[in-house]
Amino acid sequence: MSHESDLSRIGISLPKNLLDKFDEILEYRGYSSRSEGIRDAIRNYITYYKWMSDVTGERQGVITMVYDHEHRGLLQVLTEIQHDYLDVIQSSLHSHVSHDKCVEIILLRGDGKKIKDIAERLMSQKGVESVKLTTIPIEE
Repeated sequence: MSHESDLSRIGISLPKNLLDKFDEILEYRGYSSRSEGIRDAIRNYITYYKWMSDVTGERQGVITMVYDHEHRGLLQVLTEIQHDYLDVIQSSLHSHVSHDKCVEIILLRGDGKKIKDIAERLMSQKGVESVKLTTIPIEE
């Protein structure tokens, strides 16, 4: 059985602007090191992944997505993904945040697995900065 005291060392490459933002948050929140901040971020990611795994049954949901609309080919891919899920997508709202950043809100209703699948497909695209899925079960 592995414990958190059994540490493994890893190396990662990050864009400077991402690392700078991360360091600002670490300082603001009072973390003692980048390692502690990364461990906390990974714990949160694991918790979110487990929560996403429990999205089953009939659900009503909202996906909030932020992306770089200047990223080559991204708009076409996002449109194709959404067209693959016309049976669960009820509506979408698109807003231009800046010259190259957009936010999109997608309202969904249907099978939880399909709703989770679309969120995971969207979040895996290069140029998509964030995807947040919120769902509730439909109680009849």
